[in-house]
Amino acid sequence: MDDSVGNKLREARTRRKLSLADVEEATKIRGRYLRAIENDEWDQLPGDTYARAFIRTYGRFLGLDGERLAEEQRQARGAARPGERLPRVDPRPRPVTRHRRRGGGTPAIPPKVIAAFVIALVVAALLVVGLSTGGESDGGPAQPGAQKTGAKAGAGQRQGNGKRPAPAGHSLALAATGEVWVCLLNKKGKPLVDGVILAPGESEGPFRSGSFSLALGNGAVTMTVDGKQAKIPEPSSPIGFAVRSDGSVRELPEGERPTCA
Repeated sequence: MDDSVGNKLREARTRRKLSLADVEEATKIRGRYLRAIENDEWDQLPGDTYARAFIRTYGRFLGLDGERLAEEQRQARGAARPGERLPRVDPRPRPVTRHRRRGGGTPAIPPKVIAAFVIALVVAALLVVGLSTGGESDGGPAQPGAQKTGAKAGAGQRQGNGKRPAPAGHSLALAATGEVWVCLLNKKGKPLVDGVILAPGESEGPFRSGSFSLALGNGAVTMTVDGKQAKIPEPSSPIGFAVRSDGSVRELPEGERPTCA
């Protein structure tokens, strides 16, 4: 009897009468990766670390002990240390941008537009009242000198604040040239791309932060930092990078790469 990890997952899926398409929709793991896992074709996956992350997610979805199955695969392959932190594969569907339909009904007026309209009416009414009273304030005549002083002060403020300060930090954008797993954290360690598989042509960002740390399932991605494409390797195996506070890009060793776990 075949007691391999892939066969255990296949039998559990068959018992639940699920197709690979059903599993792909629920876990967001590509169907060809699921098929490779069931056939124990580990070389078809982005790497052993990510293979075990897929096994963990797949096993949990089927009601199995995903952690134990991932450990069985590690022992069979002997390619990673015990107790490793596996990257998390996001099983949630990605948000869909809704576009307004053309025609077919009157669109609702946003509350912000209504509030702005009411404020404009109030300001217009105050101007009418001020003009009708001859510009008097608190029962006395307006002070011409005060008006001039105020006008000069306003002009000085405009000159002093003519240019807005540039936003702090650096911008980073990613574009997938092939299917690639992505984990991106900002300076505070907050996930910006939380263990998501991007299809060819998909992009993320631009994001802004003082620095970034990035892990990729492979090098099938272009990275743009502050509007310029970074020169990074394109291996078929996992790789990671850090964008430092000075905007430079440094390759990260395996132990320093984020996992989105």
